[in-house]
Amino acid sequence: MVTATASSVVTTKPLTKEDLIAYFASGCKPKEMWRIGTEHEKFGFEVKTLRPLKFEQITALLNGIAERFDWDKVMENERTIGLTQGMKSISLEPGGQLELSGAPLETLHQTCDELHSHLHQVKNVAEELDIGFLGIGYEPKSSIQDVTLVPKRRFDFVNDHLARASLSGPDVFLRTCTVQVNLDYSSENDMIKKFRASLALQPVVTAMFANSPFSNGKPNGFLSVRSHIYLDSVKNRTGMLPFVFDDSFGFERYVEYALDLPMLFLIRNKTYLNCRGMTFRDFMSGKISHLSKEQPTIDDWETHIGTIWPDVRLKKYLEMRGADGGPLGMLCALPAFWVGLLYDEDSLQTTLNMIDDWTPEEIEMLRTQVPITGLKTMFRDMPLKHVAEDILKLAKDGLDRRGYNETGFLNAVAEVVRTGVTPAEKLLELYNGDWGQNIDHVFRGLQY
Repeated sequence: MVTATASSVVTTKPLTKEDLIAYFASGCKPKEMWRIGTEHEKFGFEVKTLRPLKFEQITALLNGIAERFDWDKVMENERTIGLTQGMKSISLEPGGQLELSGAPLETLHQTCDELHSHLHQVKNVAEELDIGFLGIGYEPKSSIQDVTLVPKRRFDFVNDHLARASLSGPDVFLRTCTVQVNLDYSSENDMIKKFRASLALQPVVTAMFANSPFSNGKPNGFLSVRSHIYLDSVKNRTGMLPFVFDDSFGFERYVEYALDLPMLFLIRNKTYLNCRGMTFRDFMSGKISHLSKEQPTIDDWETHIGTIWPDVRLKKYLEMRGADGGPLGMLCALPAFWVGLLYDEDSLQTTLNMIDDWTPEEIEMLRTQVPITGLKTMFRDMPLKHVAEDILKLAKDGLDRRGYNETGFLNAVAEVVRTGVTPAEKLLELYNGDWGQNIDHVFRGLQY
């Protein structure tokens, strides 16, 4: 691979599997450098009609935030498709959902302050445009045909892949919202421990944060339909990764997994190229194809692993991806839960001891059943609520030992665990009671 500069020609070595492993290893950080990254998505809607926003309305909102609060615009084909400010960004999901990707911060107080500030800015501009935003895991009223398709080139490839993979594929990104936490690791062994603990417990978290019981204006039979539709979307790219619990698991094993997944696209000179199902392994081997003249780079690898969507995802940090979007208190509770559990050595080790004899079949059962029955899901002859009580206690103890006075952020989810009643079940009770089975009330009840 030859790179031309103004003064010289530099030859670089071809990309190797060792480079891909080193990519993940480069994420290792000493504990004093561990940070908390949060991401959350939300649905925009017209206040008067409750319909999803048109792209022109989303653009007006982004431009308004940029001008009023000093954000830089991200442009594509002369359209505003996102904003950046320092190490944080505002982006759009394929169905027009607005996402905040927060900066890596040291404490939960900072992450929740960042979230408050973001929602204040969005509301400040949105109210003038008669726009509202909804904290829920799945669009409760509109059909998929009503959803706005964001004109970002990469989404064309993603939506096409999902549409070919399953009937529910496109819905995964067009009508869902999640809240996500990104956490660091200090070594390969630390990554392995955190990956195993968080993946095994992801179904429990899905139950605690279940908040998507409505579709097309009525109950859909699930507490987290967002989580459920991932099961039938792209099976080798989503859900559980059983190999994480194998003795052989580490950076190399994750690389092997990602190498054999089809690439969705390449980016060259701001142009998106169709990979036509070629795997990254094929790409690296120089296999004859329409892209055989292109040389793989580490940026291509980073793009590729970003098109994998399991419940826990490895980058240069670990992403916890199993929770529905929800109200403000729950958005602050999720990072508090995972930080208390994974950033404290005692709580992490106790968690690993607890899940040590859980079988992959049991975890997969939980992953399948929890979207339907939440904390009432039976696990080893007891409701899952009892597991949730144990791990919530471990998270609280871990936060106590951090010494930042952060345990109050767990209050919202602690009430869910105490009662065993998920946010979704509370919504269903309101729907069948005070709301008179009128879904429009959810927009007022869960508007930020």
